[in-house]
Amino acid sequence: MAGHSRRNEGKSWSPKVAGGEGARGPRRHTPSAAPDWLWGWHPVLAALGNPARGAPRRLVATLERAKQLQARFPDLKPEISDGLAIAGLLPKGATHQGVALKAAPLEPLAIAELANPAQGVLVMLDQLTDPQNVGAIFRSAAAFGARGLIVQDRHAPAFTGVLAKAAAGAVDALPYARVVNLARALDELADLGWRAVGLAGDAPETLEAVLDGRPTVLVLGSEGEGLRRLVGEHCDALARIPMPGGFESLNVSAAAAVALYEATRRR
Repeated sequence: MAGHSRRNEGKSWSPKVAGGEGARGPRRHTPSAAPDWLWGWHPVLAALGNPARGAPRRLVATLERAKQLQARFPDLKPEISDGLAIAGLLPKGATHQGVALKAAPLEPLAIAELANPAQGVLVMLDQLTDPQNVGAIFRSAAAFGARGLIVQDRHAPAFTGVLAKAAAGAVDALPYARVVNLARALDELADLGWRAVGLAGDAPETLEAVLDGRPTVLVLGSEGEGLRRLVGEHCDALARIPMPGGFESLNVSAAAAVALYEATRRR
């Protein structure tokens, strides 16, 4: 791609990987629990309020939560259960807050649907696999008014379970695209009028200096390795987040929040 940076030859910024969810919930669990469950009050509410999900496939709640759900959605008829039994449907340590839902998965958009017209900010994730990090980035992207997220099809976690809990409902508020090849997706985005800015700890310029208010794709690398070389080469610019405190790196979800704030401020 003409004009794209070739400066990302080594490893880029390498955030620390966040730890898993706490295991303070009930200990009973089913090892073969299906991976398509959502749990927690905010994720379940958001999914129930999203017409794209359709009718719930299964909704289990404590008596008190069932009353709260029916006050919002009078036609719902949750299965009434106790907290321990709900925990048994879910992976160990799932903090379900008295409610769990099986719903139809969300369908991704094509790049052209997500990115046209070119305005605002998109977030692209280069092989981020930690569901808590991806969920936290979803939450920040929704909070700062991003247009949507782009992930690589085979190197992204399912948008259920731990990810949906970390996103606190944002997976149902923010559209996304899954693509096979991120470099080709960046080419397509460039043709649609988007400018790609990759975050890299060794970039010579700061994020503040690089952002110019144009429609921007913020590209973040994986939790351990950062941006891959080819993806970095398809960015129009690479930028770092200055850290005068002397600490070497930020967690990727924290870096995403900082970058989204800065991009929103420049708009």
